[in-house]
Amino acid sequence: MITIEDKNNLVNIAVMGEFTIADFKQFEEHALYKLKGGGRVNLIFDLRGMLAYTPDVAWEEIKFFSRQHNHDFDKIAVVTDNQWLAWQAWLSRLFMDADIEAFSNYGEAQEWVQLQEGGD
Repeated sequence: MITIEDKNNLVNIAVMGEFTIADFKQFEEHALYKLKGGGRVNLIFDLRGMLAYTPDVAWEEIKFFSRQHNHDFDKIAVVTDNQWLAWQAWLSRLFMDADIEAFSNYGEAQEWVQLQEGGD
C-alpha cells in the first residue's frame, strides 16, 4: 500500500507493507500527471514501512525511471534504514540525471529536496 501527497513540485510517496505492481502503477499515474504541469519534480520515497516488494515492481521501476523519465526529476530522496535499498538508490544515479540521495532520517530528506539549486 502507498500514500501519495504532493505540494508544488514535491511528490511524497510512503510505502507500507508490500510494494506491489498496483502500487507502482498508482505512483506512475500520479507522477505522469504531475509532470504534465511542466518543470522538474522532486520525489521523496519513504520506504521505512516497506516490508517487501514484488519482482515485477523492480522491473517496472527500472523501465520507468531509467528509460522514460530519466530527465524529468530534479531530486529524489529515498528514506530507508535498509542498506540494500540505500545501495539501490545510489546505483540508480548511473541511469538518471536526477540528484539521488538515501537518508535514514525523514526530516533530513525533506530539507535536502527543498533546498534550491546552488544552496546544496
